[in-house]
Amino acid sequence: MSMEKFDFLSSLDGTLLYEEPLAGHTSFKIGGNAEAFFTPRTEEALAKAVRFANENDIPCRILGNGTNLLVRDEGVRGLVIALSGGLTELSETGDGEIYCAAGVSLKRLCTFALERSLTGLEFAYGIPGSVGGAIYMNAGAYGGEIKNVLVSARVLDPKTGSIETLAAAGLDISYRHTPFMTNGLVILGGTFRLEKGDEETIRARMNELMGKRKASQPLTYPSAGSTFKRPKTGYAAALIDECGLKGFSVGDAEVSMKHAGFVINKGSASFDDVMRVIANVRETVLEKKHTYLRTEVEIW
Repeated sequence: MSMEKFDFLSSLDGTLLYEEPLAGHTSFKIGGNAEAFFTPRTEEALAKAVRFANENDIPCRILGNGTNLLVRDEGVRGLVIALSGGLTELSETGDGEIYCAAGVSLKRLCTFALERSLTGLEFAYGIPGSVGGAIYMNAGAYGGEIKNVLVSARVLDPKTGSIETLAAAGLDISYRHTPFMTNGLVILGGTFRLEKGDEETIRARMNELMGKRKASQPLTYPSAGSTFKRPKTGYAAALIDECGLKGFSVGDAEVSMKHAGFVINKGSASFDDVMRVIANVRETVLEKKHTYLRTEVEIW
């Protein structure tokens, strides 16, 4: 498709880039170019961009902070719509509720809650990524999950262009699963219900959990966080470690010596390097532990 076919997007309220390197938009620092890369500044611009892609049969992908994403080295054709840097509304709506747009970082949401002495999001402090991505995958850590504090999600139907609010209680949300993974709806934001707490107690808990992250996770290397979902029994990292796979590498992609649940990029790892490490880990754990590990990282 010629670049001229994307020119309509330049008339919208946002930023349009051509052949934008996606490696710079992912925490893995891996990936080729997006044919067209659009960052809308408003929900209206986002809706028009999605509708434009649908009407012209252009493949369209939604990008949050790119912290749970692995992109192939050839890049992706079609349109990538980036929410970070665009949809940034964040407000306290009363009675312990906060509305947060999808493009806001999860860390910023947690800090916003702390500043208002609202408790319930401490578990999420330090989880990289956007609020939209956190809702999309029901992000969680240290016993907490987004579903526990999510009241509703504001979503866009790409087929009709309509925007609606869906009550979280009516959604099928479970461990690392939400209906948004299959229904095609675009998450615009979410409303969270928290409880009044003590600011210093909240801050102490956030700092405690951040300390645990730094002590146990290879945060100095590019990665997409936990590579595999937790199996029905046990933990992925423990199974991988028990199979002697810490340090296993292909090129610059390596199973972290610090945390076996992470595949890291030690320098210039390629998409294929990471995929070969994932495949070897999965095959070895299946053979030795009779457990199939499903990837948590999203693959483009």
